[in-house]
Amino acid sequence: MAFDARKLLLDMFEAAVDAASPGKCLPPHLPPAPAGRTIVVGAGKAAGAMAKAVEDHWTGPLEGLVVTRYGHGAPCRHIEVIEAGHPVPDAAGREAAERIFASVEGLTADDLVLCLISGGGSALLALPAPGVTLADKQGVNKALLKSGATISEMNCVRKHLSAIKGGKLAAAAAPARVIALLISDVPGDDPSVIASGPTVADPTTSADALAIIDKYQIAAPAHVRAYLESTQSETLKPGDPRLDGVVNKIIATPQMSLEAAAAVARSAGVAPLILANDVEGEARDVALVHAAIARQVYHFDQPAAAPCVLISGGETTVTVRGAGRGGRNAEFLLALAVALDGHAGICSLAADTDGIDGTEDNAGALLFPDSLAKAAAAGVFAKDRLANNDGYGFFASLNNLVVTGPTRTNVNDFRAILVARQG
Repeated sequence: MAFDARKLLLDMFEAAVDAASPGKCLPPHLPPAPAGRTIVVGAGKAAGAMAKAVEDHWTGPLEGLVVTRYGHGAPCRHIEVIEAGHPVPDAAGREAAERIFASVEGLTADDLVLCLISGGGSALLALPAPGVTLADKQGVNKALLKSGATISEMNCVRKHLSAIKGGKLAAAAAPARVIALLISDVPGDDPSVIASGPTVADPTTSADALAIIDKYQIAAPAHVRAYLESTQSETLKPGDPRLDGVVNKIIATPQMSLEAAAAVARSAGVAPLILANDVEGEARDVALVHAAIARQVYHFDQPAAAPCVLISGGETTVTVRGAGRGGRNAEFLLALAVALDGHAGICSLAADTDGIDGTEDNAGALLFPDSLAKAAAAGVFAKDRLANNDGYGFFASLNNLVVTGPTRTNVNDFRAILVARQG
């Protein structure tokens, strides 16, 4: 390749993350200060950085509380930033959610509630519904994470077991004005799915939540099933007057980040082809499709001529059957490695824009044509590692993990497959 493949892939990923940086994307969307109080609340992996961006650009007094993942905080003067457990909720998240809910009660029509919502907020904003315990939510959550359920399915269940999601936070703030600024990490950018929609009406039902639990054979306790079968578990529906006047505004999307990465490729003389920003499905299956498209480009210059980079986003799933380490991006890339089998001229990067692939310390990994051979020479075999869900271990053995630390934003997965010309 006439270009440095590793550098180009990493530069593209950096551009994708930077496009969703709260410091860049949030300030243009701040509303004017209200006549009364400004209460800032929020949840998600970007919540700390979003709170700091508000403070850096707000002209009047403000106060509030946001909750983010451990290690994702940011220094704020007036807005308290609490760190809590993700992807499995913990007591710190429950306490933060209780305080956030209490902080928006008893306000007036002169007051403003500014909600800062991003991916990860569903687990972090852990306020169990009446009769549901934190342990109940933790158990159901862990089972869903291993089941292969999509993010929309997981958040449907989470909403119906929550006292704060599915529009309930915004309803509690009435009659105050509520403006929610959202960074989307979900396929389709549906506001009701982002962080389980604490300020958004929910079109799903408790029956839908039960169907998902049954579909994936989640062993929910009897009292949890009974709660979901009751009318208490319903969320606020579209048209509910308690949400009249609530403004939900998406300020960063996966598509924006993919386009920023495409611009980097274009400037390097490589044609970008954005496949989709909302790819879902098993990571292994998605990898097979991506591998087929990459081979088609290499051998036939279709659907684009090489040198070309295939770009996609979205959120894949992993049905965990092994005991290895790694998130969905490492799983995708390891499956891609097996499918390509050392194919010449094809390199790839897959990483999570929040800087954390699953629960590991890496954002993702890099794949090169010689990766399989190098690993095999060290006694590390790709098919065996894939069977054990051990993408992390495979790429760690090659020193090809992408480690950024928390990026304090989140527009979901980023995948780039670089295809060179033959020869």
